[in-house]
Amino acid sequence: MLSDTSYSRGLFAEFLARMYLRFHGYHIISSRYITGKHTNRAEIDIIAKYAKTMVFVEVKQRKSIECAWDAITHKQITRLRRAAETYISRTGWHGDARFDVIIICGWRIKHIKNAI
Repeated sequence: MLSDTSYSRGLFAEFLARMYLRFHGYHIISSRYITGKHTNRAEIDIIAKYAKTMVFVEVKQRKSIECAWDAITHKQITRLRRAAETYISRTGWHGDARFDVIIICGWRIKHIKNAI
């Protein structure tokens, strides 16, 4: 069992987000996707496919929705976009793509589509 650290809570939030997405018809492609060391790009928490759309998901676990939104900075958004561009380039994806955010507040899950 993981200790109660922010890292372990984040891992559990990502697990809940994956279960939520699967329950809602998403196919999980990758979790914790990293483009490579020293690329100045971010880790993408979840990459999923829904119908004909590739969905890049940022998961935030906070005490409130407002705190979760505040944790998503402009710098992080830029890095996430670059990481997604790298993923799309490496896989040759030619379909639609979007960024979603899933916020976990306790057992409450808020899924915001086309969030960033």
